[in-house]
Amino acid sequence: MAVTARENRQKADKDPAGWWVPAKDAFCTYLVDWVATKTRWKLAVDQTEKKALQARATECPLTTRVSTEIAS
Repeated sequence: MAVTARENRQKADKDPAGWWVPAKDAFCTYLVDWVATKTRWKLAVDQTEKKALQARATECPLTTRVSTEIAS
């Protein structure tokens, strides 16, 4: 996703617990992409990040929520 330099600096290296995409029409895609990347590369998810992802998933359509489940 293309973003402004300002938005990129705000995000820096923060995970979803520290930063969230400001465009409401893009955040479900961001959520799915974040989880897919974590899953594909078998990257760890800490509890704070997991809670943030789960909270945001409730705002996405059911099909998105199902595809973004993170195992305990």
